[in-house]
Amino acid sequence: MDIRVRLRAALPTLRPAERRVADALLADSAGTAEMSISVLARQCQTSETTVMRLCRSVGLSRFPELRLALARSAGREEARHGLGTQLSGDISATDSLDDIVRKIAYSDARAVEDTAATLDLESLRRATDALAAAGRIDIYGIGASAFVGQDLHQKLHRIGRIAFVWPDPHAALTSAALLGRRDVAIAISHSGTTIDTADALRTAHERGATTVAITNFGTSPLTEHADLVLTTAARETTFRSGATASRIAQLAVVDCLFVAVAQRSHARSMQALENTYAAVRTRRYGH
Repeated sequence: MDIRVRLRAALPTLRPAERRVADALLADSAGTAEMSISVLARQCQTSETTVMRLCRSVGLSRFPELRLALARSAGREEARHGLGTQLSGDISATDSLDDIVRKIAYSDARAVEDTAATLDLESLRRATDALAAAGRIDIYGIGASAFVGQDLHQKLHRIGRIAFVWPDPHAALTSAALLGRRDVAIAISHSGTTIDTADALRTAHERGATTVAITNFGTSPLTEHADLVLTTAARETTFRSGATASRIAQLAVVDCLFVAVAQRSHARSMQALENTYAAVRTRRYGH
């Protein structure tokens, strides 16, 4: 896993001093890779002990491992975009329209690539098993995540799966209270801290349903109630907080889930897709 993906995933759980170090590493991976631990600690106004604690938080035992991981990450960026180039996706007040397009394309592409590279395939397989055998599927999400939930609902419905999406918090809770052991509840939240979404998943878990969380942060309130966690790897940037790169990454996970479930009953799914397409094709101009 790219070290910057690990750092971003760890941000919500870091202490303030550790977060200052992580922010410095994310802002300039190439530059900080050349620093000694004492120089980095001094630049971040903290101690070498704090830097070492951050190393352990992202699964590294020694500071040289962190420097090497940062250098590799910076090297991959230079290979993609040219020597000395390190796109962040952040949009400034002086960026041209060309810059905006380039940075958005970069952020969205990285969100999908990093999500695919870090997705837990065993959790994905188990989630597919649960969905394929489910008597009913409930999907919860608020705001931008609700649109992703609606996309998953539409896909599952088209292949004949009994699925419902509940963007309203009260409706989500009442629906979750009616689930049972043969059912599956899927909660979508980039931050994993949306109270309404977490409460619905908690209720579903208490009722015995298999619970799945799709989130950017593996350690969050949402995942406390999840049997299975599917983690995205998106970074929101200027003007795009919680709504764009995260949505692209979530949709990538949703597509993986849908295709895996459809493949389990290939003939039935293909027939359902053909039937639903035939039902709406007369609504097109030129038919």
